[in-house]
Amino acid sequence: MNFLVFLQAQTGATGGSYSFLIMMGLIFVVMYFFMIRPQQKKQKELARFRSSLQKGDKVITAGGIYGVISEVKESYVLIEVDSNVKLRVDKSSIVKDSSDIQAGTR
Repeated sequence: MNFLVFLQAQTGATGGSYSFLIMMGLIFVVMYFFMIRPQQKKQKELARFRSSLQKGDKVITAGGIYGVISEVKESYVLIEVDSNVKLRVDKSSIVKDSSDIQAGTR
């Protein structure tokens, strides 16, 4: 008998906890669609860009160095930044294609 009274008291209090759980679930869903999913999409796009690098592509590194790719290897690329000046840069540090940047700013 005491056990039934205990269960009835708990089920009466769970009405508020259900709304709390629903609210927490909605917050998680909103955070997923506005924060986590776009970041994952951006990371996949960047990985696709890095895997498609070719000789002659104009790129920008994470450090802000503009250059033209002169050689592509498995984990690094050689970037020509000036005539006869080449830098060996890890592929993960290449962040942007600079061919869409206005001419004259290099």
